Amino acid sequence: MLRSFPPMRASRPLIVLLATLVGVGVTASLGQWQLRRAAAKQALHDTIEAHGQLAALDNATLPCAESVWTGQLQRRVELRGHWLNERTVWLDNRPMAGRVGLFVLTPLRLSVPVDQGGACAATVLVQRGWVPRDPRDRTRVPPLPPVGGEVLVHGRLVAAPSKLMELGDPGAAQPGAVRQNVGLAALSQEWGEALRPGSIQQEGDEVPSPPGGTGLLREWWRPTLDVGRHQAYAAQWFAMAGAMVVLYVWFQWIRPRRRRQPGSA
Repeated sequence: MLRSFPPMRASRPLIVLLATLVGVGVTASLGQWQLRRAAAKQALHDTIEAHGQLAALDNATLPCAESVWTGQLQRRVELRGHWLNERTVWLDNRPMAGRVGLFVLTPLRLSVPVDQGGACAATVLVQRGWVPRDPRDRTRVPPLPPVGGEVLVHGRLVAAPSKLMELGDPGAAQPGAVRQNVGLAALSQEWGEALRPGSIQQEGDEVPSPPGGTGLLREWWRPTLDVGRHQAYAAQWFAMAGAMVVLYVWFQWIRPRRRRQPGSA
């Protein structure tokens, strides 16, 4: 005997219900995501504003522990030290001012490192600026004016440079001066130089600077306080979720009942 299946018409209400639940769930989740993005940007903006009012960190107050470093993100710094120019590396595929180029990273050996039982590194990685990529040879980098002697570097305390997606281990040591990613642990091992956690984003040329300056662009990304835009997107997603609920109730509950009432069209 052939098994009988319920007609498609009988399962249609269930399909409509499931589709509505999925749609409401997705749009409501997207609305919550936009609210979380707004809250995160607001928190970061508040942190930058608060830390901007604090005195700049110097060689003696620059954090040594990663947990302390994280709590001091976006603090202004004024550090004295010597560039380890021969260890400069270049991060490829890094955007700035609407163009893609390279970040210049150079370790700075602090003049007066703080020794906390031997646990405080004397060197910090500095994101010195950005240069455009050579369109003919992406491995060719422009020469930087040599800067010798002690320098004063102004900047902000930030996390280590972000990593881009790549094949293999992004934290492993990579050969050559131009690299896709760098890891602090790998650089420390490669150079035989202990590094502070995180890095410094330099603002303005070091003092003293070479004649004519270094020519590095330093329009670092800063969070814009566009919380209202994310809130507007969230309102749109929530409105879509609400519209789905209203349409479902109307077409699946109210309208069928009105049709079954005597005298209804």
